[in-house]
Amino acid sequence: MLRKSCIVLISILLCLSTLMAQNPNKNFQPNKVKMDQLLNSINSMYVDTVDFDPLVDKAVVEMLKELDPHTAYIAKKDVAAMNEPLQGSFDGIGVTFQLIKDTITVMEVIIDGPAEKVGLIAGDKIVRVDDTVACGDDITNDWVRKHLRGKKGSKVKVGIIRGRNPEILDFTITRGAIPMYSINVSFMVNETTGYVKLERFAATSTQELVTAITKLKARGMKDLILDLRGNGGGYLNTAFEICDQFIDGVKTIVYTDNFRKTGEKFTSGKTGIFEEGKLIVLVDENSASASEITSGCVQDWDRGLVIGRRTFGKGLVQKPLNLADGSQVRLTISHYYTPTGRCIQKPYDDGLDSYFKDIQQRASHGELYTADSIRFPDSLKYKTPRGRVVYGGGGIMPDIFVPLDTTRYSTLYNEIVRKGIFGSYTSDYLEGNREKLKNQYPTFEDFEKNFEVSDAQYVEFMEFAKKEGIKDSASFKFSNYAEAFLKTNKEKLDSLFTTADFDKQTLDTMFQNYVDKNYGEAMRLRNESHVAEYVKDYLRFEIARGLYGYGEAYRIFLENDETFKKAVAVMGDKKIFKHFKVDSK
Repeated sequence: MLRKSCIVLISILLCLSTLMAQNPNKNFQPNKVKMDQLLNSINSMYVDTVDFDPLVDKAVVEMLKELDPHTAYIAKKDVAAMNEPLQGSFDGIGVTFQLIKDTITVMEVIIDGPAEKVGLIAGDKIVRVDDTVACGDDITNDWVRKHLRGKKGSKVKVGIIRGRNPEILDFTITRGAIPMYSINVSFMVNETTGYVKLERFAATSTQELVTAITKLKARGMKDLILDLRGNGGGYLNTAFEICDQFIDGVKTIVYTDNFRKTGEKFTSGKTGIFEEGKLIVLVDENSASASEITSGCVQDWDRGLVIGRRTFGKGLVQKPLNLADGSQVRLTISHYYTPTGRCIQKPYDDGLDSYFKDIQQRASHGELYTADSIRFPDSLKYKTPRGRVVYGGGGIMPDIFVPLDTTRYSTLYNEIVRKGIFGSYTSDYLEGNREKLKNQYPTFEDFEKNFEVSDAQYVEFMEFAKKEGIKDSASFKFSNYAEAFLKTNKEKLDSLFTTADFDKQTLDTMFQNYVDKNYGEAMRLRNESHVAEYVKDYLRFEIARGLYGYGEAYRIFLENDETFKKAVAVMGDKKIFKHFKVDSK
């Protein structure tokens, strides 16, 4: 065990040694010897038996925390799961599922996947896997993945209940390679504008994008909205390939640099699928890394407009280092810079806690709600080839700012979403209405234009939610606010109670104003007048998802999406493109 643990630590040190060879550090070798000496001493002299695996893992994690926010250690058992979303596929049966009332409910069946080939359909409830009962308190998402996934070519037997028929139907499924798509939503917004949402920069993303754009062009697309909101990044090479789809000629896409001056420059060169036509990229505070490379490149070459809110600000390049025991370190080796020279990485001098609370700090400073709260010094201003001003210093600042929509928030509505009530209700509803709805609305377009959630169905849903434990009341705990009142007004209260003439009216007024203010805020957050609207929208989405799949149903969310609506409006206005000196052919 000691040998294995030493190998892990030595592997890390050797990797660091190799990387530092071009710039020797006189402190490195003595510290490497010190670590070896310490491990050997613990093994040979410590009073009790030591399990070195968790000890070394913790030491490595703590050591890497001192470097930067994104250098990370991944234990052997977690490596496959961490890499899976980026590799583009896994072995399994080919369904998406949700645990509803401790039962595995099939939400979607992947086309041409193993489950579809044997006849599983959306809405099926999996109640048995091989010889094991698959419902109850012990069934978790991890349990489902462990039992349904498996080596390609292996078989699994599942028992399902379909609709209201209590009879269990048995299916034997041969597991296969299941694609994990990074593009699940692409459609024509109107006769000339297409929309593509890229979830992550995975191994298959470039080909997925080319396929999606090719299909949209066949339907008449001339202009494109590329949605990178919430996209936290992925493979760096994929970002270069995707940028090359939009940038003509031989141009810098991004370059990396470090204090050793061993950085690289990545350029476009291949003919891309969408080098002409109006382009808008949507971003938000959760767009990071590869998303920032893409939006920064599009902005710096005056290729398109960036709309939304300032991106996360992750401009550090990680290199995966595979260690001897199968674990992995993702080590930061460079900063990356946009074509105009902007470093996207935001500062992290104040520690990890402050770094990862940056989004909360942006909210408290007002940045998520108004562009006027954002200030950039002249030193962070850069100019594109056509003279457009862009900004560095942490993230990509969009050309057109769209504030966070706080009006579509309700504590009651969020509680319904959080507890999975929509999925439970829709599963029951579709059991008795799926065939009728599919006949009435054969396509998603029919559904989108004609299906509405009635007031009666809304009342039915809210009754269902109450039975599931949702309380129709404002989240105001008096005791919590009273305690907070005492803490925040401690000095003033002490002063009141130590004077000879106690002023009870002042105390009463202080407390009444405090309670009124916070109760009013609780009621505002409950946003009761809009709950029906939000619930009906989400119900339409869930019903559409059950009938047509997530990719089609997502369009319902976009109907009230302010950033998306702004992009559609801008796409139709050539004057805006001209103002920002961006081509609008």
